[in-house]
Amino acid sequence: MLLHWPVVAFEPWKYARGPRSNARRLFKKTFDQYHERRRILFPVDATMQGDARYNDRLAITSSPDHVAQRKYFFQDTLLQLKDAPSGQASAETELAAEILQYELANQLEAIAFDFERIPTHQFDGLHLLFAQLGSGSSSQPFKSVKDYENWLGRIEDFEVWVNASIDAFKRGAAEGYVLPKILAERMVTQMLDPTIVTTDPTQSLFYAPIRDLPASFSSTDKERLTEAYKKAISEKIIPAYQRFGAYLRDEYIPKTRKTSGIGSLPHGPEHYAYLVRTWTTTNLTPDEIFATGEKEVARIRSEMEKVQKQLKIDGTLEQFFNVVRSDPRFTPYKNAEEVLQAFRNIQAKIEPKLDALFVSRPKTPFEIRRTESFREATASAEYMPGSADGSRPGIFYLPIPEPEKFNITSGMDSLFAHEAIPGHHYQVSLQQENERLPKFLRFIWYGAYGEGWALYCESIGGELGLYQEPEQYLGALSDEMHRAIRLVVDVGLHHKGWTREQAIEYMMANEPINEQGAVAEIERYMAMPGQALAYKIGSLQIRQWRAKYEKLLGDQFKLADFHDQLLRDGGMPLSILDKKLEAWAKALAGKP
Repeated sequence: MLLHWPVVAFEPWKYARGPRSNARRLFKKTFDQYHERRRILFPVDATMQGDARYNDRLAITSSPDHVAQRKYFFQDTLLQLKDAPSGQASAETELAAEILQYELANQLEAIAFDFERIPTHQFDGLHLLFAQLGSGSSSQPFKSVKDYENWLGRIEDFEVWVNASIDAFKRGAAEGYVLPKILAERMVTQMLDPTIVTTDPTQSLFYAPIRDLPASFSSTDKERLTEAYKKAISEKIIPAYQRFGAYLRDEYIPKTRKTSGIGSLPHGPEHYAYLVRTWTTTNLTPDEIFATGEKEVARIRSEMEKVQKQLKIDGTLEQFFNVVRSDPRFTPYKNAEEVLQAFRNIQAKIEPKLDALFVSRPKTPFEIRRTESFREATASAEYMPGSADGSRPGIFYLPIPEPEKFNITSGMDSLFAHEAIPGHHYQVSLQQENERLPKFLRFIWYGAYGEGWALYCESIGGELGLYQEPEQYLGALSDEMHRAIRLVVDVGLHHKGWTREQAIEYMMANEPINEQGAVAEIERYMAMPGQALAYKIGSLQIRQWRAKYEKLLGDQFKLADFHDQLLRDGGMPLSILDKKLEAWAKALAGKP
């Protein structure tokens, strides 16, 4: 499927009104064109950003046509950036250009590695997102007749995506570039989930928008759409999931690998080195990251031992973890609503503290919701951004598959500070709402920046009024330990040849997580090499910056202003943010 977009000729000679004005216009033209063309290439991103123009399309990202179009698009934009004169625009414009250049070069490098041979996995993929969107509980709107018709268009594209993904998996299998067996088995379960694959289309989760048809629709439209959805679910969606699941079960799984890490694949070490750079936006080596992780694990263990004494629980730290996992006093909830209300209480506790720590607060509404049942068993708590115009709230999704086993020492306070307020909700919403930024920067994402910020927000829990009881502080330490462990197990799996079982054992020995939770986490890292490194590397860097500028600026340092500097220009690589903060501190200190 070929995509088409309006191409505006880039003609620098038309702008001859002075070098600074020329540079600004050239950069603005490049920024705007990049943003528009990218939305056409990635229409679901546009939907999530509140742009409804492409709500009837999906990106067939693993198809050769889409890969070729991405490559041309990135190369073309990079050439346009190089044509614009550097050093002649404002500092903000030059900063945006530097970020875009970094992004384009990084995306082109990814294309060269041909990661599309594994087009999806059990933790994150269109087969999961499609179900979220189609259930009517996510960012796909179902308010107008046009909205309902748009979704029928996406159903058509989903069939194409499934076929292209199967072709990509087959190509990877032929080249020995495959998933670990256990991850493919998890995907089969997802594909054939009874809420998706059912003999009665009215019982499918994709039928939910029809059950919620707006009363304002005419009877003719209601009848037409009802029949169209029943037919699409029965004849397109269900067969597509069945076909994908059957392929994975019958053809792909026999060709999967026994190893757990990407390092065992053809060119795996080079791929992992790239993914480490991409997710951390640093030049740290895997061995350096592993050493940092081990050091952090040791430090946090000593803090946990102090909490163990406060709770008056005897034994080794591992025995302490076993008590925490199994003692009924740490699992007080009877149903999911009690768990959700506990998180609402955390929000109420934080709210009065925020004005002293932040210059700006987001306008985007915020909600806490339970994760949908079809993905709850394998999902982690997560934040789904709201729309830039505020019409869709930011949502903190919380999986609660077994409420009676939800442990208060699991890090409830720190989880909320990270995923919700002031973590992802503040960072993402303030970035999207910031009309001072070029549009592409309002929606860009870097893991080390975004996840680093969110983990840093856990570390200021005391300043937010959290961690007042030993159980809460243990939860915060457990969450911090979890991110430190990630540095060890991710590098262990993908660089040092660890097995899945080794990584699970290491995780359970160093934090009070149950086996089900540890399995889900380690399998996530197996599916997404390097992603788990972003959190701790980013937060450690922010803590280092804070300490550096508190010392350097003295009385001139204001924490709210420091937070504002971190957030005001949107997401960016840590290497670029470092230079920006240096310039801020020099200006504040009155140095040239």
